[in-house]
Amino acid sequence: MENIKFIKIMANVLKSMFAKKEPIKIGHLTPLSGEYAYFGEWEKEGVDLAVEEANKKGGISGQKIIVLREDDQLDPAFSAALFNRLVHVYNVQAVVGSPSSDVLLAVAPVADKNKVVMLTALAGSTEISTASDYLFRTYPTTAQEGEQLASTVDRAGYKKAAIIYINNVYGIELAKSVKRKAAEFGIEILAMEGYRKDNADFAEPLSRIKEKNPQAVFLLGYPRDMELILRQARELEIELKYFAPDTFGDPKFQAGAGQAAEGVVYVAPVENMAPEFIENFKKKYKKDPNIFNAMTYDALNLLVLAIQRGGNNGEAIRNELLKVKDYQGASGIITFDEHGDAVNRPLELKTIKEGKKVSYR
Repeated sequence: MENIKFIKIMANVLKSMFAKKEPIKIGHLTPLSGEYAYFGEWEKEGVDLAVEEANKKGGISGQKIIVLREDDQLDPAFSAALFNRLVHVYNVQAVVGSPSSDVLLAVAPVADKNKVVMLTALAGSTEISTASDYLFRTYPTTAQEGEQLASTVDRAGYKKAAIIYINNVYGIELAKSVKRKAAEFGIEILAMEGYRKDNADFAEPLSRIKEKNPQAVFLLGYPRDMELILRQARELEIELKYFAPDTFGDPKFQAGAGQAAEGVVYVAPVENMAPEFIENFKKKYKKDPNIFNAMTYDALNLLVLAIQRGGNNGEAIRNELLKVKDYQGASGIITFDEHGDAVNRPLELKTIKEGKKVSYR
């Protein structure tokens, strides 16, 4: 009888040892369709490479990682519903994304209420810092960008400027940051023109800016609309010096703007990517990575690290991320502060010269 009991116990132990472990699910909220799907493609490439590499190493304690990806279309209300589905239907404890500050702020109450971590690689709004205890980012803030842009215009010797900005959280915050810093440098803002995300005709705001006769224009938008603004300004023979945020760095839209992009100065995260990441990315995708690929790759790997250390629980993941100091990622060194912001993320200045991106001094 004792032998039978012992055999049953050992059978249960062996069954437990060799039982197939359930995969760990990580959500990904990003635009996969529509005008801004290229943001989602950049994120997808970084996330998928990180997951592939992690699973080759055994996943997380032998559990395979799978990504549940939702197309947020950069729509805040729609995104909140998708985030709810990831949390309540799929029971994810951590989500990568979204590149939109508006989406992050819409999702923040849901993340907070359910104690689910959301780690963005691209959203810059300063409001994200205090919107939820569960929001993190690997990206510089709009405040950093605004300060860099204003100081650059000051160093160039311009004292009269105008601002044209996209009328959403990202654009409004960036415009406020630029205006505040411009005042500190003694730069007079002669005009501020906001526009809707779907606007395609910029003749009127450009004409109003021209009437004010500024020396420089802070061009604060998304790639598509900045391309249109520059092309239409050229058609209207409005020749000014333009200074733009990191969103200007997409080569596809620089090519679309053509000669109109010549001389535009813009800030961008320093592209000092890890050689191993570059090599592995090129091997998988047959092209060079950009800094946004690297930042999203880091975001996924940081979530994997936090789950390994604390378990697949939103509160534990948050606590482990807050401990991250001097993490050597593909996009550089990452340290999170008490708000979940990656501190001291370096920015650099670039300009378009003869159709190519070059450093601006």
